[in-house]
Amino acid sequence: MEVNMENKLARIMRNTGAARFFLPISIFLIIMGVVLLSMTPEKYEETVGTVTNITQHTNDEGKDVYDITFEYTVDGKTYTSEFVDMTDEPAINEEVTVYYDPANPQSTSNTKHTGPIAIGMMSLGALGLIYSIWATIRSFKKDKELDEKMSAAGGMSSVSEIIPVPKDQLTEYYVLFDGKSLKPGYIIEDAQRKVVYEAPMTQNAMIGNRIFTFTNHLTGRTADHEVGHTTTTSFENEMFSERSWFKFDGKNIWDDLHDRGIRIDTDIHSIFPRLRYTVAKDGDFFATIETSSKYVHEEDEAEHKIAIPVGKYFYRCWTNSDDLDLLFLTVFAISETEQTIVE
Repeated sequence: MEVNMENKLARIMRNTGAARFFLPISIFLIIMGVVLLSMTPEKYEETVGTVTNITQHTNDEGKDVYDITFEYTVDGKTYTSEFVDMTDEPAINEEVTVYYDPANPQSTSNTKHTGPIAIGMMSLGALGLIYSIWATIRSFKKDKELDEKMSAAGGMSSVSEIIPVPKDQLTEYYVLFDGKSLKPGYIIEDAQRKVVYEAPMTQNAMIGNRIFTFTNHLTGRTADHEVGHTTTTSFENEMFSERSWFKFDGKNIWDDLHDRGIRIDTDIHSIFPRLRYTVAKDGDFFATIETSSKYVHEEDEAEHKIAIPVGKYFYRCWTNSDDLDLLFLTVFAISETEQTIVE
């Protein structure tokens, strides 16, 4: 019997990604706002200072800015302070307006209006915090709902039994990566090991598009497709956060599949981290795709006693559709990208 083990960590990390991104930023903004508000010079008193030194330098934007040193007098005592990164160039001995803290005259500012900035920072931080809390609650509700669905599906011994389609309406296919030939690519075999689909890479390219030739032996159709190189991005190299895609005939592969009505839900099952993709087309069940060991046919796996999935290139598929082209394109997208979680 297959052991169903939904990887809760993967789900939680995937669903709380936005919350975990905004939460520390929101807290930082609130803290900085409070600090800035506590330092606001609205109660500072005004006096006049005299510029004694000017240092010119370039900021990160390539603009000239000025650090000025000035002297000012409070209650008969002379103090020295400075303003940095000023955009207007003053002159030596020019007078500048100085705001100082009566309790600590050495503390100065060139403005009395930092309060609105502090309030703005705290407001943004509060909004981010509210969103993070809402997103986290939503994530755990979604997690609980999926747990309930998994519990209701407990005790099932095979993939076909959890598919909402009668078993006699399903066709099982096996997708294998063929890397031994001069034209590496993919083939699909049926349960009788007959090759029903082939997609070798007929033209390689280090830069630019590669050419894959898709041949559907059930329909006799053959077509060449331009396939770009895979681009992958991730959030701080975090597990399950990758976004990965390639261009298929000039279009993002996931956009292409979405336009064809394809939606994919990802789960992790079995005692090994085996990915299972439940695919819907226009809202109805289309296929279940499961990563496999390199012994893609079950009897081969049992004979060799190797059940560890390789993660890519080898898949078992169950479908009630005769659209083998769309089934292969979906598997091709999953296999050729680095995206672990597909939705």
